[in-house]
Amino acid sequence: MLDQWLIGIILVAMLVLFVIDKWRYDLVAMMTLLSAAILGLVPTAEVFSGFGNPAVITVAAVLIISQALWRSGVVDALASAMKNIGDKRWVQMIALTSVTTFCSAFISNTGTMAIMIPVALQLARSSGNNPSKLLMPMAFGSLLGGTITMVGTPPNIIIADIRREAMGETFGIFEFTPVGLSIAIAGLLFMWLLSHWLVPEKAGKSKSESLYDVSSYLTELYVPEGSSFVGETLYELENRTEDDFVIVALQRGDKRWSAPARYLRLKSEDVLIVEANAETIQQVIDGTGLELNAEEEIDDRFLKSDDITVIEGIVGHDSRLIGRSAADIKLRSRYGINVLGVAREGQKLGTALANIRFKPGDVLLLQGDAEILDDVFQRFGCFPLAQRSLRIGSSKRLMLPLGIFAATILSAAFGLISVPVAFSLAAGLMVIVNILPLRELYHSIDWPIIVLLGATIPLGSALERSGAADTIANAVLYISQGSPEFVAVGLLLIVTMLLSNIVNNAAAAVLMAPIGISMASSFGASMDPFLMAVAIGAAVPFLTPIGHQSNILVMGPGGYNFSDYWRLGLPLSLVVTAVALVMILLVWPLY
Repeated sequence: MLDQWLIGIILVAMLVLFVIDKWRYDLVAMMTLLSAAILGLVPTAEVFSGFGNPAVITVAAVLIISQALWRSGVVDALASAMKNIGDKRWVQMIALTSVTTFCSAFISNTGTMAIMIPVALQLARSSGNNPSKLLMPMAFGSLLGGTITMVGTPPNIIIADIRREAMGETFGIFEFTPVGLSIAIAGLLFMWLLSHWLVPEKAGKSKSESLYDVSSYLTELYVPEGSSFVGETLYELENRTEDDFVIVALQRGDKRWSAPARYLRLKSEDVLIVEANAETIQQVIDGTGLELNAEEEIDDRFLKSDDITVIEGIVGHDSRLIGRSAADIKLRSRYGINVLGVAREGQKLGTALANIRFKPGDVLLLQGDAEILDDVFQRFGCFPLAQRSLRIGSSKRLMLPLGIFAATILSAAFGLISVPVAFSLAAGLMVIVNILPLRELYHSIDWPIIVLLGATIPLGSALERSGAADTIANAVLYISQGSPEFVAVGLLLIVTMLLSNIVNNAAAAVLMAPIGISMASSFGASMDPFLMAVAIGAAVPFLTPIGHQSNILVMGPGGYNFSDYWRLGLPLSLVVTAVALVMILLVWPLY
């Protein structure tokens, strides 16, 4: 009994820390695992056994394959076909959600959304539609798509491996399809018909070319003859103020530098285009003798040149920018990148941009060299909000990765090769034939997810070994006492779904699966419907933006608030629960 209390306290503490989100979930999971090991709840020999679990290897391989398919242009080819679908918002939503759902059944939700969000924004802006009406249904569509196949989402892979350990036989790749496809179709139909009234419309986003009106924040400063700053560098000028003072361009006669290098020295009659508030501008004028120059209207032409561009990007769920500011990572001095704007939940944040600590879902407006910006986005885990050069190659280049992927799916589906081996082999082939460069192999793996899985799998085993899973299962059965068995399956699905909205869905699957197995054992029923209920519940967190990366990615571009998600997410969750429960019991009978 003591072990049950200890594992319960440890896991509740872990869930609370997940919700507080002060430390990243992989660190929290690892420290929880080590605490359990110190208390003797996890045997020493099994502490790191999770990292060798076939489910963890499969998730890593699927992420590599997803990156290879994304890089080869498979999703881009579908996205580019949408340019001619017309201006009707309803038609745009059907096309965008359908493609997103289909692609998410086979490759990562995040990779799909990274490509589809810029497509949606471009369609919305060109047609005058509001992108907020499109982005949330797309994010939810990506979650629905993940339920269709075993490789669509990590919870499905985890549940399949737990079944292998419990019964000696795993779920097949397409054994999730009858239930997953049913809820995907039901969910899409529901959103097509009713999302217009349930998704909030964010004013002012529909016809704007950008989330920011940058020109209204630009000021020209003139360097008069005799100025003490003639011959000084831009670096020295920028350091004259502790507030935000960004030099976005320098005009010298007919020559203009956008995002000028900080080592450039000022000459008399130079004109600086700067972004700063009125107080900072006055401080600079008073301290340097520079003059306001308002002879002509300033517009965005100063921000760009042949080499310099301006682009918006979203801070990803596990970005290296989270909790840090532009000043912390020296974006300006190290990379030559200017931060022109930061928006959070659709609202532009105020001054001192260099000192704003970034959060997941923040939208950044960055200025700099195009190639360096691409590197910065990839290095720091951000997603550009514009269609860059599409990765659409020749038909041969498209067919090769598709052929490898199809052969992998078929060989695993027919039992010729086990799923972990098949997908690991496919990941290796993608690198060997140079679809995915070797230097990108390890970058394509979402390492925090891998660490999370490796740490929580032994915790799930400890939950079962201590008897805590049986105790929780008996409590659920007591609540549903006197009701038909399917009520217990429904309760398990709902509880898992609620849990996945506040913690990582992979962790929700690991923790709830032992409880589902114990419930099945108490009934003397098949464990399959209970495991399938956990898989579905963990895969569809519609109620909060923190439930899944896809929800976070659309938060900034859509201008959504935290409370906006439940308006569509709650009724959609009810639809999914009803359809899933019926289909689970039809496809996977209790007895």
